[in-house]
Amino acid sequence: MLDVSGVSFADSTFLNLLLRIHHMTSLRIAGPPRQLRHLLEITGTDTVLDTRQNIQDALT
Repeated sequence: MLDVSGVSFADSTFLNLLLRIHHMTSLRIAGPPRQLRHLLEITGTDTVLDTRQNIQDALT
């Protein structure tokens, strides 16, 4: 589980890192802020990555 709620900037490099980790292991992304959610949506990776609204949801 990766808590990204404090991420204030995310670009293609960060997205690439998330995808690489996702391919190596099970990854849950917890609490993505609006900018990161938008990046995931416009790139289509929101359908690939397991994203949860908050840490509590990611732990279940």
